[in-house]
Amino acid sequence: MHAQDCKKQGLVGLAALLLATMATVSYAETPQQFLDSYAQEAKVQNPTFKGFSAKAGESFYKNKHGGEWSCSSCHTDNPTAEGKHIVTSKVIQPLSPNANPARFTDATKVNKWFKRNCNDVLKRECTPEEKGNLLTYLLSIKS
Repeated sequence: MHAQDCKKQGLVGLAALLLATMATVSYAETPQQFLDSYAQEAKVQNPTFKGFSAKAGESFYKNKHGGEWSCSSCHTDNPTAEGKHIVTSKVIQPLSPNANPARFTDATKVNKWFKRNCNDVLKRECTPEEKGNLLTYLLSIKS
């Protein structure tokens, strides 16, 4: 085998490994996999990151962040209960995975809703630490 062929095989293997790693993060299927992904991202953004806080997540969920809305505006103060969108009146299934096992099981949906809702509430995207704190809080609530 020529050196050039070996180099190509090595690059193909490296590309496959990178794609497999990205697929694991991009297609998380459990709340814990999302937490693990958010923790990795938070450590990159903040090397002193020590872990998520349910207390910080609860505060994030219940408080307004300079705008008119909080997460609880639509999802209610109890994330294990059904909510209702304050503009459209559309019923929203419980946000906590403990009350709604379908929550935080589809990366496409999770990414879509975090992007949309963070922009509504914060007027920006949520940080990985904010996402992780929120999810930690949601998982701490028993239905």
